[in-house]
Amino acid sequence: MSRHYSMIAVHEGYQSTENLPASAERYSTIPQVNTQDFLDLITIYKSQDKKEEGLASRCSSSHSLFVLDAEKVKTEGVERCKNVLRRMQYLTCIAAIGGFLSGYNTGVISGALLPLTRVFHLSPFQEESIVSATILSAFASSMVGGMINHACGRRRTILAAALIFACGGIFLFGAQGFPMLVIGEIILGAGIGLESLTNPMYIAEVSKPDMRGMLVSAYAWMMCFGQFFAGIVDGIFGPYACGWRFMFGTAVLPGTVMFIGFLGLPESPAWLLSNGQEKKATEILKRFRDSDQDAYDECDDIKESLRHNAFSDNDDEPQTHASVWQIFRSASLRRALLVGCSLMFLQQFCGANVVMYYSATVYRMSGFHEVTALWLSSFTALAQLIGLALSLFLVETAGRRPLVLFSFAGVALCLLGLGFSFYLARITSAEVDNQLSDAECMQQPAIIWDGISKYCYDCTMIEGCGFCGGACLKGNVIGPFGGSSLCPANSEWRFEECDTPAQIAWMPVVLMVLYLIVFGIGAAGLPWTINSEIYPVQYRSLAVAISTGANWLCNLIISSTFLTISDPQVFTLYGSFWLYSVISFLGVAWLYFVLPETKGLSHEQIDHCFGNKAIGPKYTTRASEKVKLLLESEIEARYGSMAEQPQQVHQQPPA
Repeated sequence: MSRHYSMIAVHEGYQSTENLPASAERYSTIPQVNTQDFLDLITIYKSQDKKEEGLASRCSSSHSLFVLDAEKVKTEGVERCKNVLRRMQYLTCIAAIGGFLSGYNTGVISGALLPLTRVFHLSPFQEESIVSATILSAFASSMVGGMINHACGRRRTILAAALIFACGGIFLFGAQGFPMLVIGEIILGAGIGLESLTNPMYIAEVSKPDMRGMLVSAYAWMMCFGQFFAGIVDGIFGPYACGWRFMFGTAVLPGTVMFIGFLGLPESPAWLLSNGQEKKATEILKRFRDSDQDAYDECDDIKESLRHNAFSDNDDEPQTHASVWQIFRSASLRRALLVGCSLMFLQQFCGANVVMYYSATVYRMSGFHEVTALWLSSFTALAQLIGLALSLFLVETAGRRPLVLFSFAGVALCLLGLGFSFYLARITSAEVDNQLSDAECMQQPAIIWDGISKYCYDCTMIEGCGFCGGACLKGNVIGPFGGSSLCPANSEWRFEECDTPAQIAWMPVVLMVLYLIVFGIGAAGLPWTINSEIYPVQYRSLAVAISTGANWLCNLIISSTFLTISDPQVFTLYGSFWLYSVISFLGVAWLYFVLPETKGLSHEQIDHCFGNKAIGPKYTTRASEKVKLLLESEIEARYGSMAEQPQQVHQQPPA
């Protein structure tokens, strides 16, 4: 194979004969070169040393002419690569604004609820309704968004999401009561669902295969940064009476910037090809690839993927219209969708939102003042940003599979430690004296423990009970109902919290920060990356819609059940963390057998990964490498006979 395609490799800038163009028939007239000549030409091409031009003496005159023109080829190639890189950076920055908006709008509500409750006198049910409206709307729009993407394309869908973000921010800025707040959150939720479905898919389809993972991870980093920025905005505007209006209104500016930015960006080439617009798709790929041949090869690869996964009798006419029924009818698509939804399920059920929710409680338990704890909890998101930053550098070197397995395993261990630290906080708090305590505060219904108040921690977990000097008494924030005389001398009234020993207080803080770093390395961003690349082109919109909908549905389940299962009468706080740890460990075992490595694979190669009939070792990283070798051998079998035929050496015509 190297004899026939050596000049192709040099011309296209390949470093070896292992990564050669699949469309070999375009080069049937190029002279054959033996392996040594290829190595010589590569040496000259890289060194540009005139003294080494003699190494090409064994080559034909046409080869020598090419070597003499190598400087021009190299200069033009380098300049093109720089232009492509600049275009990719601009595209990623504009698309990543969508991630920022999704993160910001899901994070800002936590700080806005306090002033909203104070201004509009919201009940607990109304507070839950405002928060749930966003998640339910995001779930619904992500499910419908698959059909919108399939019919209208990625670019138009993202433009619609940007308009929805801007309109939702303006609507909430002028809200005058609870109904308007719910409607505004529904509008924002629709934008979040469409954006979180479409932007990762768009970035993955336009970016080069060797940059795909890094750029989609950059999107996930911006989503996390949006949550962090929302905490800062909440802290700045929180003290002001109308500050909540500016919390919501801040999202209008980035939404407008994203809309204007996308007006100058192209449609996804994969979507264009699935709709028969090959010429336009090829022109776009040429703008975003290092060489025209890379663009042609990727175009052929996408068309081959379309033919391979078509549900039509004629392979020459691939079917481009997908339905949910067709997705579930294909065994390979079912496997891919199972892996994608499993990743989204684990991302939510490993308790990331729970850890973020309880960050302020952890800092309060460690002895920080309430205001300080709130500010520190907003900066806790920095730990996840650090993990996502590490993922940006590791995803294209270490690969997706190792990072995902490492991340979820680390998350499981951290959750185990967090549960243990809360358990230690319980058993190291002051003991309860039965003789001094009220009977109503001595026991509560429980599932996994006896419910008897043995420690201060148990006492303060009972509604309407507090602790002082060993006595567990009925009371409120001010003190016990019977007066302070019921408390032993020199004792302090503790309500809803207990003093934590200094040697224990640091443990949950360290474990929480470590958890968020490990979560950011793989579990935070790579489920979005993998879901954006494992589905065939014509089914990608619907498949990603299903997996994104699963993510928001799991988010809703976690958000609505955590306070219930963490209640002392159910699983307790430490028991709920252990439950999430068990789920994470089981998830790691499952992914070990079903998750393939997709780093650097083409669409057709990824399709082959899920074409195996059994799970197990065939899904490992080694299997993915075998898929590469298998397809290369298919190319060799397809074009090898042509390479073996003697070909006429085209000499330079006489002057």
